[in-house]
Amino acid sequence: METVVRMNGVVALIAEKLVDRGYFQTKSEAFRTAMLELGHKYGLTDPRELEDELAARKIEKISRDIDAGKRTVTPLAEVLRESRRRK
Repeated sequence: METVVRMNGVVALIAEKLVDRGYFQTKSEAFRTAMLELGHKYGLTDPRELEDELAARKIEKISRDIDAGKRTVTPLAEVLRESRRRK
């Protein structure tokens, strides 16, 4: 997932100062760190729960891609047959 964030005013100034003072290499890095800290503060950083949600989202995307014809599914028997043929 990609998100574009536009910062201005105080938020942009703080991000700029964090980079200028060497705490982070980029404003994007500062923003990512801030999101992780907020997630931790509000109890959203359970690793197992996050991994499960990311996996579910990936499965949903793959299913949508298959339905839209962007991906194909090859039966296991065909994959194994092709693998044996190449040996």
